[in-house]
Amino acid sequence: MSYVPPHLRDSSSSTTTTTSKTSSITLDSDFTTTKLSYTSNSYPKNNNNNNSSSNLSSSFNASRWTSGALSPSVRSLSVPDPVFPQWKPSERVLRMKPEQIEEVRLRLNVDVTAAPDSTPAPAPIETFTDMVDICILSCLHSSIMEDIAFHEYTRPTSIQAQAMPVALSGRDLLGCAETGSGKTAAFSIPMIQHCLAQPPVRRGDGPIALVLAPTRELAQQIEKEVKAFSRSLESFKTAIVVGGTNIAEQRSELRAGVDVVVATPGRFIDHLQQGNTSLSRVSFVVLDEADRMLDMGFEPQIREVMQNLPEKHQTLLFSATMPVEIEALAQEYLTGPVQVKVGKVSSPTANVSQILEKVSETEKIDRLLALLVEEASQAERSGHPFPLTIVFVERKTRCDEVAEALVAQGLHAVALHGGRTQSEREAALRDFRNGYTNILVATDVASRGLDVTGVAHVINLDLPKSMEDYVHRIGRTGRAGSMGLATSFYSDRDMFLVAHIKKAIADVESGNPVAFATGKVARRKEREAAAAHKEARISLSKLSMNGPASINIEDKYRFMIASSNIKREGAADSAWDD
Repeated sequence: MSYVPPHLRDSSSSTTTTTSKTSSITLDSDFTTTKLSYTSNSYPKNNNNNNSSSNLSSSFNASRWTSGALSPSVRSLSVPDPVFPQWKPSERVLRMKPEQIEEVRLRLNVDVTAAPDSTPAPAPIETFTDMVDICILSCLHSSIMEDIAFHEYTRPTSIQAQAMPVALSGRDLLGCAETGSGKTAAFSIPMIQHCLAQPPVRRGDGPIALVLAPTRELAQQIEKEVKAFSRSLESFKTAIVVGGTNIAEQRSELRAGVDVVVATPGRFIDHLQQGNTSLSRVSFVVLDEADRMLDMGFEPQIREVMQNLPEKHQTLLFSATMPVEIEALAQEYLTGPVQVKVGKVSSPTANVSQILEKVSETEKIDRLLALLVEEASQAERSGHPFPLTIVFVERKTRCDEVAEALVAQGLHAVALHGGRTQSEREAALRDFRNGYTNILVATDVASRGLDVTGVAHVINLDLPKSMEDYVHRIGRTGRAGSMGLATSFYSDRDMFLVAHIKKAIADVESGNPVAFATGKVARRKEREAAAAHKEARISLSKLSMNGPASINIEDKYRFMIASSNIKREGAADSAWDD
C-alpha cells in the first residue's frame, strides 16, 4: 500500500474502494508530477476532500496523489511482491539441543521470549561463521561475509548473537539492550541480506528497507554502519534523509531509486508528501531508539508510516528502555515478535566508575576547568593523549559558554547542540571522533545512540532531570566492555536525583539489580516527586528558621508523605525493569 496523505483519507462513510493484485507507481519523465494508484490492498478514496483526523496536516497539491490519464512520457512501474527467503545457520548451530541453546543464552546474558502461539526463537550464533550454511542458497550473502571479515569482526556481541538469527529468519523483533551493545549491526546485516533477495530497485522505486531514528547524528551513524557492511556491493544504494541539510539533494537521490533509507521521521514524511519517495516497496522496517523517538514527539509520524506500509513487511523495533508506550507500540505494529533482552535494560553499567561531587552553581565552571586542566597535565606527564571527554550541560547558550572557557584555557574543545547548523554538528563530531578535539561540550543531543569509540570520561556539569537521562549520558563511556569514568557535579537543587544515583551506585557495587521507571509517564511522575521533595525541603527550612518551638510534627512530615505517595503512584503506573 502506498503512502496516502492525511487530507486524502476517508473521513466519512461516503467512500469508494479500489482493489487490484499489484501496486503501481507512475512517474513522468522529469519527475515534476508523481501519481500513485492504490492497489496491492483495498484503500478508500476521499470524494469530498474533507480533512482526516490525522495528527499530521499537509499543504501540498492533492493532484499529485490522484490517478488520472497518463501522458506518453509517463512510465508505469509494477511493484513486485517482497521475498522472504529461508535462512539457515551453520550445521553446528542446527544440531544444538534445547539445553545447549539455553546454556549459550545464559552465557551471553540474553533473555529470549517468543509469543506462546509461535515457533521457538532461532538459536543464537557464537561466531559470524555460524551464519553460513553449507547450502549456498540459504546462507548469508558472500559480499556481506567479505565485509564482516574486512572489518575484522569475528565474534558477535550478545544482541547480535541472538537478534541477527531472529531477523534473518523473517520474524518481527523487539530488541532491548543497553547502550554500546552493537545493535546497529544487529539489524544492518539482516537488512542488507533482505534487500539483496529482492528484485533490483529502479529509478522511481521507493526503498526496500527503511530505518527511522530520532536524531540526525544517530541516522548518520547508522548509515555509516550500513555502508560498512555493503562496501563490496557496488550497486547497493543507501540514502540518508534528515533535516538541516539540502532537501533538493535528498529529493534527487530518492527519485533515482535506493535500497535503504535511513531517516528522521519528520523529514521522511516531508518527502512522502512531496512525492519524492513512496512506501510501496518497503518490506523491512527498523525503528531504532524508539523510546527516544516517542520522547521527542515523533509518535504521529511513526504511526503515519506504519499504518501505510504494504501488508507484507518485517518490523524490527529497538529500544534501550521498555516503558508502557513502547510496549503499546510493539503490540500494535509487530506480529508475533520475538523479544530479545540483553543484560539489565536501562541500568547504570558496572563498567563505569561514578563520582558525585557537590559544587555550587557559581563555582561549577571553575571546578570543571581545574579538573580538565589537571587531566591535561597528567596526560602530558605520562606521554599519553588527553582522554576523550564529553561534558554535558543543560542549555545551548551554556554549551557555547563552557566550550569557549575551555578553549581559553588552552584545551581542545568544541560545542554540539541543536542550535548549530548541520555542517557544524557534523564537523564537531568528526573532529571529536578523529581525536582532533579532545573535549565535546554537548546538550542531551549527544546522550542517546551516539557511539564514539574511546570516550573515557563523561562529566555532568549540569545533571539531567531524570534518572533515565542520567543513565543514557554516562552510557557514552564504558562501552563494548571497556572501562569508563563519570563525574557529576550537583547542587542543592539536584538532591532528589542524587539520592537515586547514590542508591543505584550502591546497588551496582553490591551486585543487586537496579530498577527504575522509564518512559514519559514515569518521567512526569519523577518530576512531580522531585517538586514535592523540593517543596518539603523549602518548607522545613522555613519552619526551622522560626525556631524549634514553632515546628508542628504533622507539618514537618506532610510534604514528605506527599512526595512518597507520588513516587509510589509513578511505580504503579509505569513499566519497571524486571
